[in-house]
Amino acid sequence: MKRIVIAGGIGAGKSAVGDRLRHRGFTVVDADDVAHDITKPGSPTLSALVDAFGSAVLGEDGTLDRAFVAEVVFHDPSALRRLNTITHPAIGVEIAQRLAAADGEAVFAAIPLYRPEHRAAFSVDAVWSVQVSPETAVRRLIDGRGFSESDARARLSNQISNDERAALADRVLWNEGTIDELFAELDVALDDAGLVRG
Repeated sequence: MKRIVIAGGIGAGKSAVGDRLRHRGFTVVDADDVAHDITKPGSPTLSALVDAFGSAVLGEDGTLDRAFVAEVVFHDPSALRRLNTITHPAIGVEIAQRLAAADGEAVFAAIPLYRPEHRAAFSVDAVWSVQVSPETAVRRLIDGRGFSESDARARLSNQISNDERAALADRVLWNEGTIDELFAELDVALDDAGLVRG
């Protein structure tokens, strides 16, 4: 079974690619979904976050207040490092378990913060990076997800550049056009990889 990572920064279009892959019958392990699952109430990771940041990270219902955490960490590099130190190991373990449990000719892992060590850790065969210009990403975050411009730019400033991301990838899917154009690029990538489900 092939293991392929879908990488890309915020606003690049990873979710659209993941949805398209699921529609075509492939299993997609999404790091963002995993992050939600490992911070559910009662989880060791959520307890560790409360210990590190205080009870202010909890909403009234006892779940993680992601908007509050984002507001804190994306304007404070030391807080972001602390968050990542707590969450990344647990996310990695869960991703590895879900990849191992997948079946079929290929499984995809959507990993926004892809790093070189992931290739060996997850036995990755290829990395496909979905990319857009920073200005396009900012516009999409403002128009599509309701971000303020300052928040969108703060998120982007905490991520690696397109050049750095492309250097880690085996293939770049450029997403400056329409969604149909992105899907056409993805379909070519799947065909080139010999993957024809759906």
